[in-house]
Amino acid sequence: MHELLYESDLPDPKRDDSLCVTYHDACHLVHAQGIRHQPRALLQRLSGLKLVEMEGAEMCCGSAGIYNLLQPRLARDALQRKVRHIRETGATLVASANPGCTLWIRQGLREAELPIEVLHPVEILAKRMGSCHNKAYAVSEGRAPALAAALVP
Repeated sequence: MHELLYESDLPDPKRDDSLCVTYHDACHLVHAQGIRHQPRALLQRLSGLKLVEMEGAEMCCGSAGIYNLLQPRLARDALQRKVRHIRETGATLVASANPGCTLWIRQGLREAELPIEVLHPVEILAKRMGSCHNKAYAVSEGRAPALAAALVP
């Protein structure tokens, strides 16, 4: 998904929310598939979005499939480290491309009482582009109408 969107000719976003975002590398995406640059480059193309690199972005958050269920103490340590690094960035939004990571990081941020949202990069893209505009553009240009339809509630 990130590679496809990174290489696409997307129109400029309509909105300017001046977001401060940090990116969490999902283990499988970065270590197994080698996808690190594309999600960041995609986010950096959005106007009004400041991407702040966090320390240990490529380190596991502790979710790792069911690792947090099998090894709760070690997973909790990894989560607390990730939450600390997120806090240090000053970001108000975390981009995470893995549902397990997203849920686990959300839980950690909630427990730390940090008002930081966690969204998939495609969700951020859709919000910044404007959902209706995004759907109309994809359909009119013949680009992934099923994907565009899925992005629009």
